[in-house]
Amino acid sequence: MKKYKQRKSSLVAKIAAVGCASLVLAGCIGFGFASAGSTGSHVEAFGIDEMSTSASQAESASLTQVASDEAARETTVLSSTAKRDISKGIKAIEAKEEADRIAAEEAARAEEAARIAAASEKMAQQQATAPAPVAVNLSEVDWNVGKEAFIAEWTGRIDAYLAGSPLAGQGVTFATAAWTSGVDPRWSPAISNTESSKGVVCFKPFNAWGWGQSGFSGWEEAINTHVAGLANVYGYTISMAYAQKYCPPNAEHWFNNTLGQMQLI
Repeated sequence: MKKYKQRKSSLVAKIAAVGCASLVLAGCIGFGFASAGSTGSHVEAFGIDEMSTSASQAESASLTQVASDEAARETTVLSSTAKRDISKGIKAIEAKEEADRIAAEEAARAEEAARIAAASEKMAQQQATAPAPVAVNLSEVDWNVGKEAFIAEWTGRIDAYLAGSPLAGQGVTFATAAWTSGVDPRWSPAISNTESSKGVVCFKPFNAWGWGQSGFSGWEEAINTHVAGLANVYGYTISMAYAQKYCPPNAEHWFNNTLGQMQLI
């Protein structure tokens, strides 16, 4: 009986030992699988992260290179375009300005030559047809000095003649109108004295010459109208024939009086 109990106790102990060993082995195997699974997962995750980072860096580098290439291309295009446009623009502007300047100078010279030729022709025609000297005791007007010199000279002489009268200071208007119309610059100022004492007694507003039947808005309009009228209706300068046409009732007195005033200018 005692031996039976000992064998039973030994068997139970063996069974318990085997069970513990089994449990330990199972735990080790489970730990091994868990470790293996954990390691594999870590490796796999590390590989994905590394690939993702490399791809991101490559894409960023690619975009940076593209942007750099595009900026360089735009800079080159803008630089070359600016240089081309500026160069051509400056040359075009300079060429146009030079052409305009030459054209303006040529037009001014042609106009001045035409004025001189017209005045000389009028003077020659009058001298050829007049029965008596055209301008008795009158010095010739020099039309060859050019417009600026002509106007400057006769502005001073006419202003001195008209000083103190209502027409004072209109020398430049008379001189410019005479140049434009090609008539003796002394003629209209002298007639203003004969007809109205240099604008003191005008029969119509600003009409100092007994010209037409109406007045004017001011001296400039009146002077330009009268000088142009002398050129179109009469001629270059005073003559007895023109005096008879301008003032038929008293032509001789009108002629002598007007001629005497012209000699003072």
